[in-house]
Amino acid sequence: MNLVRNLLIFTGFLALHLVCRGQQTDTLHHLFPPEDSVHHRAHAKSPYAPDSLARLQHDPRKATIRSAMIPGWGQIYNRKYWKLPLVYAAIGIPVYTYFYNRTWYHNCQTAISIIDTYADSGYTAVPDTVISKLKPKLQPLVASFNDNALRTYRNEFRKDEDYSVLFFLLAWGLNVVDATVDAHLMYFDVSDKLTMHLQQPSPGFMAPGSSGAGISLVFDLHKPRYRPLSAP
Repeated sequence: MNLVRNLLIFTGFLALHLVCRGQQTDTLHHLFPPEDSVHHRAHAKSPYAPDSLARLQHDPRKATIRSAMIPGWGQIYNRKYWKLPLVYAAIGIPVYTYFYNRTWYHNCQTAISIIDTYADSGYTAVPDTVISKLKPKLQPLVASFNDNALRTYRNEFRKDEDYSVLFFLLAWGLNVVDATVDAHLMYFDVSDKLTMHLQQPSPGFMAPGSSGAGISLVFDLHKPRYRPLSAP
């Protein structure tokens, strides 16, 4: 009998413990719902939800870095393919003029060196075999020992070479700026859905003895809202 009574008492305490534990779990579940329930409830309160088909936002930082690394890469990232010929023309022309002026600078420098070498050696003329190796434009100047004209040409080509470097850097910088601005304005709202409201007059402080009335126009330039997935 004692064994049966002890077994019944143990069973009763076990059942009471399970009931109390179940009630405690329900209370905690009510006070602290699971993460999925909180996430679902937060989305259920909002009548708008992100559209899964919406395009991914462009990152202006990526466009800037890519344009700084390779000209035109930022325009490709922004899908502005029609700007690629403009970018490469703006950068390619200074590159071409740089090498053109650099080549002529060295040609003039070579012609001046030939004149100085033969003049220091006591020669009054440069051999035709040496003159024939020069550019046709420089041959008469070397034959007449006109080093002043050669130095003028050389300085002009050197100055144009420096300008070519400056224009190249300017074109590269404009390429970066253009890609960055395009990335910032990629999703800027430029549609016709702009609202204009007439604001009601509001009381304000006015100087004694003065009177007047006014009207204000409020332009609401808002970003596009997500379309609702379900009725609110």
